[in-house]
Amino acid sequence: MNRPSKIVCVGRNYLEHARELGNEVPERPLLFFKPPSSIIANGEAVVLPPESERVEHEGEIAVVIGRRARRVRAADAWDYVEGIAPLNDVTARDLQKTDGQWTRAKGFDTFCPLGTMVPLAEIADRDALEVICRVNGEVRQHGRVGDMAFNIPTLIEYISGVMTLEPGDVIATGTPAGVAPLQPGDVVEVEIPGVGTLTNPVQAA
Repeated sequence: MNRPSKIVCVGRNYLEHARELGNEVPERPLLFFKPPSSIIANGEAVVLPPESERVEHEGEIAVVIGRRARRVRAADAWDYVEGIAPLNDVTARDLQKTDGQWTRAKGFDTFCPLGTMVPLAEIADRDALEVICRVNGEVRQHGRVGDMAFNIPTLIEYISGVMTLEPGDVIATGTPAGVAPLQPGDVVEVEIPGVGTLTNPVQAA
């Protein structure tokens, strides 16, 4: 997969994750960006930057756009999707809180592990998609698309009403509850059953 022009992320899209951070689910999708320079592949290391003392995993279902999308209706949204991939929205939680906006906390190099995309046509039931995040083999997060505040077609409609989505662009659809700090030596896995598993070691800078 080529590097996307943008990675559009959705914050607080699972009720229990919003609650664990002391937040309410927003009335409309809460959007932010990760820079394409933050992408790493399966097997590459997440590097913990010295600027942060608390870096956390966020396992997510990523949607890869297949054709140019502008003001797409939710009813037509899946027609614009090329495939699904596991993604880890690595976050410097302490910097997210002190900065007040999220660019630095989400944008460090290596902070967007992105797994291999599986074409949408090969996914048996897109309404049954789920994501599991493990650290050192222990399950930390488990969420289903049915748990989302805003489902994938709604997200595509909303985002494409704001900005044109280009082929290859990635939408990170939010993370379920269970986020926790990462330490050097950890191994993080983000699995979407029926799609694949993204595995990344963690190391200090």
